[in-house]
Amino acid sequence: MYTFKRSSGFTLIELMIVVAIIGILASIAYPAYTEYVIRAKRSDAKAALLQVQLAQEKWRTNHTSYGTLANIGVSATSPDGHYTIAVSGNTATAYTATATPLAPFADATCGTFAVNKDGKTTSLVTQTTAAKVTECWGK
Repeated sequence: MYTFKRSSGFTLIELMIVVAIIGILASIAYPAYTEYVIRAKRSDAKAALLQVQLAQEKWRTNHTSYGTLANIGVSATSPDGHYTIAVSGNTATAYTATATPLAPFADATCGTFAVNKDGKTTSLVTQTTAAKVTECWGK
């Protein structure tokens, strides 16, 4: 007597449905992940600029003007290495600290972060609006 034994496993259609579902989930998750990574790198710039602000105020309490990066003892790169830090216009009453993204990271939305002595924050991208500055600084 011949008995028909059905083989177990997945059909090609079932496998293609699973692949399609994984593709849909990946297409939703990838943009969210990249935005999260960009926000994390932006926080690197903010941390570096806060460090510059604190060091500048500490330097100014003992000297007649604000100092350079070498004077205040701050590195020219951000803590995680995604930005180059610079101080310009340092006088007895003012300075501007900037954080410029390093290649290959390029932040098309925010570009270069800047903060001055008064704590005024800006984002140096062409045609930056107040809404974009708020978005970039997270305020």
